Amino acid sequence: MSSNLFGQVDPAIVQAYASCVAILGLKMLTMSLLTGLQRGKKKVFSNPEDVRPGGKVAYNDPDVERVRRAHRNDMENILPFFAVGFLYMFTGPSVTVAVNLFRLVAAARVGHTICHALVPIGKVRGLCFGIGLFTTVYMAVQVLCNFRMV
Repeated sequence: MSSNLFGQVDPAIVQAYASCVAILGLKMLTMSLLTGLQRGKKKVFSNPEDVRPGGKVAYNDPDVERVRRAHRNDMENILPFFAVGFLYMFTGPSVTVAVNLFRLVAAARVGHTICHALVPIGKVRGLCFGIGLFTTVYMAVQVLCNFRMV
């Protein structure tokens, strides 16, 4: 085995993974910003030190909670993809399959956010969630099948 693992991975796979991670990373940062903007717009804050004039501490504003839950869902599902997708690159996947799996997860997570935080569409949101989850689980299983525990 080579000491340079990236030398074993097709550059197109690394580029696709890096692009999807960057897109999803920016999306997560945008959700943080959107949560803060929603709190400011509604003057509903989660900490007393953040309260602005005319604002209050509250944990139950439906608009703020929708955006906050969407962001939390990102953290629960995108972060595992970052790790699993990285390991998946080293299983020797087909370039076409790997690139399309990465794209599928990115598209599903962007779709999930749109349908959760911006334009609530429950059935589509569930489909996007399932696609992202199934794809990440598939990659995790491939990692487990390709590497034995030491």
